Parts: sequence; structure tokens; C-alpha cells
Amino acid sequence: MGEETIALNRKARHEYTIDDSFEAGIVLTGTEIKSIRAHKVNLADAYVRIDRGEAWMFGMHIAPWETGNRYNHEAKRTRKLLLHRAEITQLLSRTKQKGQTMIPLKLYLTGRGRAKVEVGLARGKQLHDRRRDIADRDSRRDVARELADIQRGRG
Repeated sequence: MGEETIALNRKARHEYTIDDSFEAGIVLTGTEIKSIRAHKVNLADAYVRIDRGEAWMFGMHIAPWETGNRYNHEAKRTRKLLLHRAEITQLLSRTKQKGQTMIPLKLYLTGRGRAKVEVGLARGKQLHDRRRDIADRDSRRDVARELADIQRGRG
């Protein structure tokens, strides 16, 4: 009974270099957790900011619950992240000093049913860095394909 990945932010690894990552809890309402368990989440435009000593996630889209009533949640509301005070001060200092940003990488449910977010400290990639990453990935794929052909006796 391990963790279940609900949503990945694929765009984050393409556009940013991830230097460090950490785990944070997230404050949700009743209909939000139901939508998360139904995999109705999008992290593509989300980011994390520290405001008045608390961590907040902006831009995460959780679809409203279909059978929700008047107590249904807003899809893109700002959600509070649960972190220790020491973690918040460390993150605040690192983002101020090195010009890094905080972006969510993954949303998952723990074995106990708690929703957690993996947040990464990231630096934006330049266009040439992205091109280099794509070329490296393509060359690794070509090498793996050649090795597989040799092992199968085709090479």
C-alpha cells in the first residue's frame, strides 16, 4: 500500500532545471480531495510562493466535483501548503539568494490517503539548454535501440 501518483508536471522538467525537491502537505476541502482521487487535476500552470511566512500554491486546477452541491470548490483557488517553519525560512532564503523559483512537480496520495505535493526548487532553462537536453535524450534513445537490436541478433 504505497503512494499513488495523481498528476505530474511534465512541463516543469522541460522548462526548468530542478536543483532540489521537497514534500509538502496541502490543505483541501471535501470536494477537492474527491476530485483528486478521480485524477481530475492539472499542475501545468501552478507555482508556489511564500507570503507572510506561509507557503501558497497558485494556479493548480482541480476540477469541481460532478455531484457537488453549493459547497463545491473553485477550480483554481489558492491553496495553502503545509511545511515546517524551518523549511519555509530555508526556502525563502534560497529563492531570494539564487533567483530560484518553486514549482510543483508531482501530486500524489500517500498510503494513508493524504494528498501531498512534491515541490521543486528550480532555475529556468535557456533555449540552448533545452535543445541540448533534447539532443541528449535522442542520442540515449538511439544507443538503447542499437543495443536492443544487437541483443536480438539483428545488428
